[in-house]
Amino acid sequence: MSKSLKRVRAALQSAGLKDTVLEMPSETRTAAQAADAAGCTIDQIAKSIMFRCAATGTAILFVTAGGNQVDAAKASAFAGSPLGKADAALIRAQTGFAIGGVAPIGHLTPPRAWFDPRLLEFDLIYGAAGTPRHIFGIAPETLRSLARAELASFTV
Repeated sequence: MSKSLKRVRAALQSAGLKDTVLEMPSETRTAAQAADAAGCTIDQIAKSIMFRCAATGTAILFVTAGGNQVDAAKASAFAGSPLGKADAALIRAQTGFAIGGVAPIGHLTPPRAWFDPRLLEFDLIYGAAGTPRHIFGIAPETLRSLARAELASFTV
């Protein structure tokens, strides 16, 4: 089992939650792939979108519904700083995850985070579990709490 997957499982277990990690038969790198594999709507996929904060140089997290796109201007306003692309090296160093499997929880250094209200419209959502083939199911408010994410309207 990968270190990334172990961290996600540990985060769920330390919160007193059941291990809901699922290994999928195919890749779940995109929201569409994850939704197909989970048999759910695309907006039930909690995408972990990382940006680089210009003020601090750190990666910050926007957890959004799979069909939504982050509006850079709105996201920058919430962050209080211009945002740029977070490269793979920054994401890996701060979160411990590789692009295509970045989980919303279980980061090496938990980032500042914001949460898309669209996800709260569902009873169950799915997030990446640290690998391109693993996802986990969770109640949206529980995920928001575990990710220590502020509720914010940052999508297009």
